[in-house]
Amino acid sequence: MKTKKTGQTGRLKSDSEWIYGLNPVVEAVRAGRAIKGIFLSSGRRERVFEIKKEAASRNIPVNVVAPDFFAAFSKGHQGVAAEVFFREDIPLDDLLDIPIRKNEIPLFFILDCIEDPRNFGAILRVADAAGVHGVVVQTHRSARPGPLVSKASAGAVEYVPVCSVVNIKHAVHEMKKTGIIIVGTEAGTDLPLWDADLNRPLALLIGSEGKGLRRTVKSLCDVIAGIPMHGKINSLNAAVAAGIFTFEILRQRAYKIKEN
Repeated sequence: MKTKKTGQTGRLKSDSEWIYGLNPVVEAVRAGRAIKGIFLSSGRRERVFEIKKEAASRNIPVNVVAPDFFAAFSKGHQGVAAEVFFREDIPLDDLLDIPIRKNEIPLFFILDCIEDPRNFGAILRVADAAGVHGVVVQTHRSARPGPLVSKASAGAVEYVPVCSVVNIKHAVHEMKKTGIIIVGTEAGTDLPLWDADLNRPLALLIGSEGKGLRRTVKSLCDVIAGIPMHGKINSLNAAVAAGIFTFEILRQRAYKIKEN
């Protein structure tokens, strides 16, 4: 793998990473991701022509390799991998401009210390399916786009803009300046999500898997809403909760359009 020096420390820093699995690789190609090369197992038969056709349309080299080439990857590689250049995050100002350019009601996710890459990937999959305009994460104590995130998102990471900030509280303040309502998600609150007014410019603030929203972050929310629970377990996986909240937002918006 090609490397380059950072300049300040003199340490070698890779300019690329590996993603694996059929959907992550195919979607990376379709999304126009800068790709050094695709690697297919010689034992793979399904959809090989499709992969080669997509790659050829973008002049991406395809290499057929022995199955043991994939021993370095975790389960689920499906005999498909690609070496891709890192994708740059989007600046916050550019992120906030997306719904303006699309003439749509803003809808964003803000992730408060979501550290599990599989959970992050699943949240990105929800974001892509629901047309969320982008996701804000912190540069520390947060999962970052990478192989596990790409796999868990089934390639959705290629389509959802991600903005990383040193402190999400700064992003919250900047969003509020533009009229975006910050909706915190929390179990046990008195306000069920379907009783909240979600047909407004929104940023959905989603807490970490174990601790939920941090107190200092929660204090910045304009609304705190939850999903009523009827079982023995009093919380949901963050990605599942994000999906329920997001499609309730879309339901309210679609109902309002029909009402008008």
